[in-house]
Amino acid sequence: MRLPETRDLFAQQLQFPVTRSTVLDTVGDTVLHAPSGENKTIGDVIQRCEIDEFESADSLYDSLMTFVGDEFIGRKFYDDRGGVGPSQDDDQEVNF
Repeated sequence: MRLPETRDLFAQQLQFPVTRSTVLDTVGDTVLHAPSGENKTIGDVIQRCEIDEFESADSLYDSLMTFVGDEFIGRKFYDDRGGVGPSQDDDQEVNF
């Protein structure tokens, strides 16, 4: 499952407010497909979260997005606007 699809899954499969243990029991085995790197389950990610109860599908989704790893980010430090990357000096002038 792709990350953006999880919000709908939460709304369909869970009744809110919901405890973290119910989330783990109900949808915890659902595999999240990482664009780069190793896939994780929803349970792998939510177990890192310290929140015990989620008020809505949006709050659960926000927590999931907070705790996914770098393998879900895509191209790290990518900037299509010509910004300065981490390996360049911040003082470098950019001309447009």
